[in-house]
Amino acid sequence: MVSCVVLNREAPGLTRVPYPGELGQRIFNSVSEEGWKKWIDYQTMIINENGLSTLDPTSLQLLEKYMVGFLFKEGELASQPFAPPGS
Repeated sequence: MVSCVVLNREAPGLTRVPYPGELGQRIFNSVSEEGWKKWIDYQTMIINENGLSTLDPTSLQLLEKYMVGFLFKEGELASQPFAPPGS
């Protein structure tokens, strides 16, 4: 069980670290399985709406900024709701 920063309650944690490095460990310690699924759904929307590629380093940097904003409410994208380009 973790105190999930996404759900703002106790919930079953992840079974493995979902992302490399210190950020991955932070996610493992602070995000529940349900909270991580919410991020994956949101990430899919961001990728599709922006035509991002998970093979492109620039796209990956942008996705990481969205991830930190979504999960931890930190960084330049923390309080910014997703909006497709040109909207």
